[in-house]
Amino acid sequence: MGGVATATPPKRGHFYGVTKGTFSRSFDNGDSFRVRSGTNGFNLRLYFVDAPEPNLRYPERTREQSEYFGVTLDDTIKAGIKAGETVRELLREPFVVRTRWATAAGRSKEPRYYGFVEVGGTNLAELLVAQGWTRTKGVMTALPSGEKAKAFADKLRALESKARAKQLGVWASSTPKKPDTGTQ
Repeated sequence: MGGVATATPPKRGHFYGVTKGTFSRSFDNGDSFRVRSGTNGFNLRLYFVDAPEPNLRYPERTREQSEYFGVTLDDTIKAGIKAGETVRELLREPFVVRTRWATAAGRSKEPRYYGFVEVGGTNLAELLVAQGWTRTKGVMTALPSGEKAKAFADKLRALESKARAKQLGVWASSTPKKPDTGTQ
């Protein structure tokens, strides 16, 4: 359906572009999935975001996410499933992947690479954070456009705050954390 924009390895620090990628399958949640371009396929991990886990395979991680979002473990798992479904739906449309082929650690036997995905000209991480399905967390790097990592992370944090205030996505069942007043 699409092809790799360049067949030669990128120079250090440069991004490869994969055009007209197709969604192949989700791994666990909305931040990692398999993409295909023509006959080539690879596992992708989004930069900058972390989606809730859709199961208790990693109980400590799921518990930490539950605490961060202010939801129950059950709600965390449901949100992880919904985040994966949202990615699957968004990636029905043609999309573009930009990757440096930087290895993203994980427990899978298959390699996974960090990357950016654009759907309809919009960064997938932005869409997921704005809809309340991911949080701003993870490996960060300058964007292919040249935008600095800090500026993009700040933009994502602002989107996350708006999603939380509007109670979107996982935030819909969140209970606000009580401020620590330092008194007992």
